[in-house]
Amino acid sequence: MEPGRQDLYRYVVEEFAEDYREGELERREFLRRMVLLGGGVGGARALLASLGIAGVSTAELAQAQEGAAQATPPQGQPLVDPNDPAIEAGMIEYPARGFTHLAYRAKPKGVTAAPGILVIHENRGLQPHIHDVARRLAKAGYIALAPDLVSKIGGTARTTDTAQISSFLAQTPGDEHVANLLEALKVLKATPGVQADRLGAVGFCFGGGLTWRLATEAPELKAAVPFYGPAPDLAKVPNIKAAVLGIYGGNDARINAGIPALEEALKKANVRYQIKIYEGANHAFHNDTGANYKKDAAEDAWRMTLEWFKAHL
Repeated sequence: MEPGRQDLYRYVVEEFAEDYREGELERREFLRRMVLLGGGVGGARALLASLGIAGVSTAELAQAQEGAAQATPPQGQPLVDPNDPAIEAGMIEYPARGFTHLAYRAKPKGVTAAPGILVIHENRGLQPHIHDVARRLAKAGYIALAPDLVSKIGGTARTTDTAQISSFLAQTPGDEHVANLLEALKVLKATPGVQADRLGAVGFCFGGGLTWRLATEAPELKAAVPFYGPAPDLAKVPNIKAAVLGIYGGNDARINAGIPALEEALKKANVRYQIKIYEGANHAFHNDTGANYKKDAAEDAWRMTLEWFKAHL
């Protein structure tokens, strides 16, 4: 595995393992995902060994490989209706880096000037929940753009198997994701009504990690809010010009292990930042369509997010 891919790839592998251990993924589905990420049965065996998971036969992996995806029933309703008369929202397309990019854009209806915010999705792609987050920002007075990082293979909407989406995202180098996000930032800046000197970003899980990364590569960002994202390359932390609000769940030991070193780097670089940890909350607690949703923490974290953008954009 190339160094540029390794950390995000490992992040997804460990997230699936965590979901399996916590009972969110059936054994067959977990093994199917390991086969996808490993590029076959042999690669899956190596991944399982690296996770300390023994007792899985080649036959069981082969059987899992042929199985259908585990069904995930939809949960919750959007907080902002797609047809809310106060906003304009929908998919857009734009060319960049040799292929067509897809994104979901939401803005207050009739706006003439507003800050722009990039919304970066989880490792399941541009799902309806992320659309809703963009609409929430529009209702709060921002112009939001949520790029689909699966665009290179046709976009999130082309498959209902989120494991295939996660596998593609994990196997794509982090630098390539950041390059695509920088293109999305250009599109956001050029959007009529966007105040190009008032740009922010928010991301969740995998997207939280990419929000940290983007902040190290995009000096034009004035504010960033990564939700429970893995830390960026600490050597690049001094490049951050944005004010960063890092939001975490108290029970998210895997991600939280990186906070002390990250804080040390932020302080040393004199980056404006705040870390908020919600005790009793798990990874992905903000996603109200997921099993880890924690209403009180999610609502307070969103309140803090809007206050952060108001203060720094």
